[in-house]
Amino acid sequence: MNEITSIILVLVSIYLLFAACLYVYQRKLIYYPMAVDPEFDADEISIDNNGILLHGWVLNPGKPDAVIYFGGNSEMVTHRREYFENVFSDYSVYLINYRGYGNNQGRPTESGLFADALAIYDALIKRHDSITAYGRSLGSGVAVYLASKRRLEKLILLTPYDSVAAVAQKIYPLFPTRYLIRDQFDSASRAAGINVPVLIASAENDREIRLPHTLGLKKKFNPALVTYQMIAGAAHNDIIDFPQYRALVESFLLERKPRPGGS
Repeated sequence: MNEITSIILVLVSIYLLFAACLYVYQRKLIYYPMAVDPEFDADEISIDNNGILLHGWVLNPGKPDAVIYFGGNSEMVTHRREYFENVFSDYSVYLINYRGYGNNQGRPTESGLFADALAIYDALIKRHDSITAYGRSLGSGVAVYLASKRRLEKLILLTPYDSVAAVAQKIYPLFPTRYLIRDQFDSASRAAGINVPVLIASAENDREIRLPHTLGLKKKFNPALVTYQMIAGAAHNDIIDFPQYRALVESFLLERKPRPGGS
């Protein structure tokens, strides 16, 4: 009996140790800061958010309408220059690293990324007639938050999720990750209050953000405002390279969907 008790105590101790590690090191599992591409050359921009200086670049400068891009957790935001310059040729596109990414100050956290998104919007809206938010993977949570707090023209979500907590729960089913996660990025809880046209795209072979998490978010939006498509054959990291996806974005940018209660 004592031997059984000892085994149980050891197993419980191991379980609690793993749970503690998940809690302590969770941000290292969510954020993978990337360095700056030293060869990237474009007009630079810096925005100060209460002492945190956010550096980035603008493509197609001088356009009346703008797009703010929020990238993935390990994405070098300057990697898809040709895509942004061509697909968004009528927009000034802002590629601004998260805090703690590139040569930016600070450490990435949910509250920090949210505050930075508001600061970026508030600085840029003074220069442009409209702003569209574009979030990819982790960045979809930032884009959804911004859409819930500021007036946007449109919202583009590439391989988005319902919440980071829900994604983590599926990855670590033996642990109560919903209660351990500090940076929840709960987009599903914010979607119903967003009243602008929304484009959601998923990748058929996505192994990072499984389809149920994307569809779980999709159903929270007003269906009259949502355009959704799964890109056949695409994976999480190469979906932007598919002509079908580029055509989808181009078509969405040309659409004019009425807002509820408006024209």
